[in-house]
Amino acid sequence: MLTMDIIRSVKPERIEKGASLLSLPDEYVCIDLETTGLDPQCDDIIEVCASRVAGGIIKQTYSTLVRPPFQISEFISELTGITNEMLRDQPTINTVLPELLDFVGRSVIVGHNVNFDINFLYDECIRQGGEAFPNDFVDTMRISRRLFPDFENHKLKTLVEKFECSRCNTHRAQEDVAVTVQCYEYMKNYTINNNIQISQCRKSKNHSTLRAKDISPNAEKIDPSNLFFNKTVVFTGVLERMTRKAAMQYISDIGGFNGDGVTQKTNFLVLGNNDYCASIKDGKSTKQKKAEKLKLSGNDIEIISERVFYDMIESEA
Repeated sequence: MLTMDIIRSVKPERIEKGASLLSLPDEYVCIDLETTGLDPQCDDIIEVCASRVAGGIIKQTYSTLVRPPFQISEFISELTGITNEMLRDQPTINTVLPELLDFVGRSVIVGHNVNFDINFLYDECIRQGGEAFPNDFVDTMRISRRLFPDFENHKLKTLVEKFECSRCNTHRAQEDVAVTVQCYEYMKNYTINNNIQISQCRKSKNHSTLRAKDISPNAEKIDPSNLFFNKTVVFTGVLERMTRKAAMQYISDIGGFNGDGVTQKTNFLVLGNNDYCASIKDGKSTKQKKAEKLKLSGNDIEIISERVFYDMIESEA
């Protein structure tokens, strides 16, 4: 008999997954999930919020915490503000999912970086033996990249500041849904007022065009005591707090080396946001898979998150 871990390790093809739309409907359901991690095959949903919107106004909301099968980590509690005590008496996903699906129906889904949420819902539907989650969706991050390619980044916090939306400093699903609706409506009105066809907007310049050879070091900043000195660093995914170029420039300036791809000479692979990585498969980029293989073979390579990268930088300050 297969264990749950083995079952979850088999990634579904998601052949019935809805389309990512470059359109701005007036009626939709805005969704946000809080989860225990980024991998829908290994991690669990701990909060869901869905708001039905028409004409820019939230008409109805379904929101609940979800009790996972295992206790959540201190890191997730700190990030989301959700504790194990809060989850103890909450319904499980087996109860929540049918209610959420009934609320959503076949509506177009709107969300920020919503491909992440869609994958979680799709895979959970399949695990529970039901129909796939086929709803088409609009990603406000994707729309923002089309409309405002010069923004330093397109995370929700940045859009809230740029569009002067109101929000609290929480990382909870209902709060994120509320501000996502504000950002979406701002961008929708922006296209109307400026007679813009979103499908005709050019994609923002992809960071993959940046090469290690394009970065010139500043000899005055070389620091032999830095943790990245004389080390080869490779970045994958979209960084949230720095541009790819700025991160590579830092490595070069302190006396480190940038790499375009993972090789046996790579010492650090820094994982950014993989959701818009074209090479993504099975939840991991090609670079990450290769780095994991090298590490298992005994190579001197560490796979670190963007958060850890900043922690290491700040420890040198």
